[in-house]
Amino acid sequence: MDEKKKEELAVNINLDTTPILYTDNVIITVNPDGVVLDVTQRLANTNQVRVVARVGMSREQSKKFTTELGKMLALTEGQVKTGSNN
Repeated sequence: MDEKKKEELAVNINLDTTPILYTDNVIITVNPDGVVLDVTQRLANTNQVRVVARVGMSREQSKKFTTELGKMLALTEGQVKTGSNN
């Protein structure tokens, strides 16, 4: 994210309606206008997958996302976070 525009955000999540979805795969579709991530789960012992979430963003936002994700993964390499203290 742009350091000049970065600000602390208060995030409110309704845990009853916003579950964490496990993914086996992400199908990425890109066109000149943007990017769509189809988050999928494999269906039992088949070669089929079910899309459990779709996320769309602009090309510019997807570049920022990948940069920030890369930074976070590098920063937390070798660390494991579990439990209620996250």
